[in-house]
Amino acid sequence: DGTTLGADNGIGAAAILAVLEDKTLKHGPLEALFTATEETGMDGAFGLKKGLLKGDILLNLDSEEEGELYVGCAGGLDANIAFKYKAEPTPARNYTAAKISVKGLKGGHSGIQIICQRANANKVLFRFLNAAPCDVLLASVDGGGLRNAIPREAEAVVLVRTKEYDGFVKALKAYEKVVKAEYAGIEDAVSVKVKEVEKPAEMLPKEVSANLIRAVVACPDGVQRMSMAMPGLVQTSTNLARVVSDGKTVKLQCLLRSSVGTEKEALGEAIAAVFALAGAKTELTGSYDGWNPDMESPILKAMTASYEALYGKKPAVTAIHAGLECGIIGSKYPKMDMISFGPTICYPHSPDEKVEIASVGKFYDFLVDTLRNIPEK
Repeated sequence: DGTTLGADNGIGAAAILAVLEDKTLKHGPLEALFTATEETGMDGAFGLKKGLLKGDILLNLDSEEEGELYVGCAGGLDANIAFKYKAEPTPARNYTAAKISVKGLKGGHSGIQIICQRANANKVLFRFLNAAPCDVLLASVDGGGLRNAIPREAEAVVLVRTKEYDGFVKALKAYEKVVKAEYAGIEDAVSVKVKEVEKPAEMLPKEVSANLIRAVVACPDGVQRMSMAMPGLVQTSTNLARVVSDGKTVKLQCLLRSSVGTEKEALGEAIAAVFALAGAKTELTGSYDGWNPDMESPILKAMTASYEALYGKKPAVTAIHAGLECGIIGSKYPKMDMISFGPTICYPHSPDEKVEIASVGKFYDFLVDTLRNIPEK
């Protein structure tokens, strides 16, 4: 409830149910593992108890490109940041209230699409607040959504001296052109707009507002390092997913990913240091391990042969810069032989999420053939 449309990973669940329902399939003993809230926190995988599973081969039906076998993934870490404040009354006179809105960005999965260099709506918004040509009083902010989605939209209600408002609007229009130029070919639908609104009763204290703005501008975001071992694979990244005020606290959330645990921890410490300088508190939580590739995996060899027999070509063997549940499950079942595959899914974790129907048949036939050809113990 409250997540996206079910391609990721409703289609994997459907495939498992189809296998369980079909009495004609040939296979050895099977267990079906369904995990809750994979998209919003992997709570089901985290809650999995040691000793519950009896099988020693895991087919994880949660990858997003048909014809690819995933043998590794990134680990993750949440940075939860809080600026506490006591709201102040807004000026009684000589100020105009306005809402700045950043919209039209593509967003997407913060692991898979982070390499696309898409704009982050929170960073776009706060960059302007930091560079505005006049003093800006910040009343409220609401940017981003899910922790694992690149923010598509962000908005802030601000107050500007009425005599400086026209210059403020002019600067914002110029800034929109800058953003369009910088992200040409990537974010062609981006818009940065402002409109007058009714003046709110309260605002953030000036010092808190200034510290927040500077810290968001300084906060690392996007790709931090590429893998040397697997060309084209992001090794370490971070996504400033959420910035929201509620009248007492501004809460921010970053999701950090890395296939190198020490890099992930160091990046978390760097983000915490930035916000500590600004007077905010950061909690680093929800750390989970990545999944290191095993190129000698028996199930990898069996599935490579199966795919080649079915489709006349070898599947691609790769790793993914996202948090597959294999990393968490593998930490509880370290001897599990794991592989992840699935049909082609586009734009996961966004309103454009969809599954390519033609790829589903190939994926399912491959699954059935894999179950038939898994070697006996």
